[in-house]
Amino acid sequence: MRLPLFIANRYLLAKKSHNLINIITWISILGISVGSFALIVVLSAFNGLEKVISSMNNRLTPDLQIAPVKGKTIDLTAFPLGQLKDIQGVGYVIPTITEDALFRANDKQHIGQVKGVGLEYELIDRFRAVTADSSLLVLSDEDEHYFAVPGVGVAWYLGINAYNPYAIVRIYVPKRGNASIMNLENSFNSDVITVRSVFSTEQEQDEKLVLVPFDMLSELLEYENKATNVEVFATSNADINKIKKSVAAVIGSDYSVKNQQEQQETLYKIMRSEKWAVYVILTFILILATFNVVGSLSMLMIDKRKDAEILKAMGADNRLIQRIFMNEGLLISVAGGIIGLLLGIILVLLQQQFGFVKFGTGEGNYVVDAYPVLLKLKDVLLIFATILAVGCTSAFLTVRHAMRQSRNQKSRLNDR
Repeated sequence: MRLPLFIANRYLLAKKSHNLINIITWISILGISVGSFALIVVLSAFNGLEKVISSMNNRLTPDLQIAPVKGKTIDLTAFPLGQLKDIQGVGYVIPTITEDALFRANDKQHIGQVKGVGLEYELIDRFRAVTADSSLLVLSDEDEHYFAVPGVGVAWYLGINAYNPYAIVRIYVPKRGNASIMNLENSFNSDVITVRSVFSTEQEQDEKLVLVPFDMLSELLEYENKATNVEVFATSNADINKIKKSVAAVIGSDYSVKNQQEQQETLYKIMRSEKWAVYVILTFILILATFNVVGSLSMLMIDKRKDAEILKAMGADNRLIQRIFMNEGLLISVAGGIIGLLLGIILVLLQQQFGFVKFGTGEGNYVVDAYPVLLKLKDVLLIFATILAVGCTSAFLTVRHAMRQSRNQKSRLNDR
């Protein structure tokens, strides 16, 4: 063990001549522990919330979404659908149409979006999992009778009971080409469709989206062999990034390819900015806690002044003395950081495993019963690096200031 670190370790563990120094040292360790504990717990809580929100949003979000770089529609006659289906890891390639629409039912109306999807949607597990009754998922029956699957929010606004076999909704979409603001009847195409089921994912989608068969919406919008997007669903355990590169190579530069995070870029940016804002705030609290380290280190240097003189008499220079006390300050920060991190990691792991921190009394209608947390190694490393940076900086500034004052004091004594 290096000499400065060995002596600093002895100073940390040994009893000081003044008991107050011991008390301040342990208060310093406790302060750092509380700061690091709060950091790992709060960041893990944000990770858990991000995971829950992402899982809710991604239920109706494809693994990859292809859209034209210019214009609104994709010409399916020239689009390489077959080549995309042949890519390893691709499960389904489904053209879709999304358009703003007005919905009317039971003398009520609601503005949202209508999305035309292929019948392959009923084979996708994540979609079946969010419907009220997976047996009612069929979007068109053998007689080519079309059915709609609205979000529960849209159904509530329109007063629709999905289990009523006579429940219908009228869909209005803008007419292409000859729309006229003077004659509203000629500005919209409309059709009536039976409601067969509802889906529930997250509030924004539930309150605006209605799923209908692709052919029905294509005819209503007068989109012949056209789509607004092509959605790619990967097989389980497939490498999405690898598939994305393969898809981009097939479709060329005329189309953009986005993964789930890129499709909901704003949402993810908001969640991450909130997380890092909290990290910055808690880091400032950690910096405030290091003021105890500054006080402890300053008093220790005064208490060990005779030891420093003895070391100098034995041949130690000012640099060695400075390194001893810098190591002492760093040891205090590291000890507090490790204690806080260990306690925080244990708490987070217990919450992940047993979920003992519940939402409210546990009787509410929550997406998850217990508060979600997710421990990430990069957060642990980031917090530990932050503690090291703060500890090193505070120790360096404190020791340098104390050594400078000591030299100035000796200089004044020599002048006298």
